[in-house]
Amino acid sequence: MAEKKTNTDRIKRIYELCEDHFGSVRFVGIKYQKQIGWIAKAQLEDGFENLTADGETSVEALRNLKNRVKKIIKRYNGV
Repeated sequence: MAEKKTNTDRIKRIYELCEDHFGSVRFVGIKYQKQIGWIAKAQLEDGFENLTADGETSVEALRNLKNRVKKIIKRYNGV
């Protein structure tokens, strides 16, 4: 059986994607806000300030952020 992914694994994957494509990354993390729910955030050094995504669960928020980063990379590579 495959190992179960943890949020740490997901954060590392998003960090690697951002670092490979955008350069230096300040941090990638997740937090809970009462009004919104879970928020995943990637803060980059230059260019884009912040990339954020939210979700009902921490896993969903991280998945949404990863998909958002991939969509930006795909759009950038298509130009």
